[in-house]
Amino acid sequence: MFTITADNGKEFAGHLQVLEKLDIDSYFAHPYHSWERGSNENLNGLIRQYFAKGSDFSSITEQTIKQVKNKLNNKPRKRYKFENPIFVMEQLLFKQKVTFVP
Repeated sequence: MFTITADNGKEFAGHLQVLEKLDIDSYFAHPYHSWERGSNENLNGLIRQYFAKGSDFSSITEQTIKQVKNKLNNKPRKRYKFENPIFVMEQLLFKQKVTFVP
């Protein structure tokens, strides 16, 4: 079973429609409890390897962003049994059996 854990920002105002479409449960993380969104915080750390905190993204080229996106989407992750996110997404889209490390 899959769930979504979101923070309390207004970007999640339409969460009920998403939950209904996906038929999954959701949870909202408590403010200042980053450990409740572990995979999100992990991805933020990976992004920080390429772009320092406080970076001006208006000065970063689209090509650079695409290169980093491709590197991160093809990087094996422990939570996916050392498969990369692209592989896992394809397995989920084509309804293959996928199990994750909790």
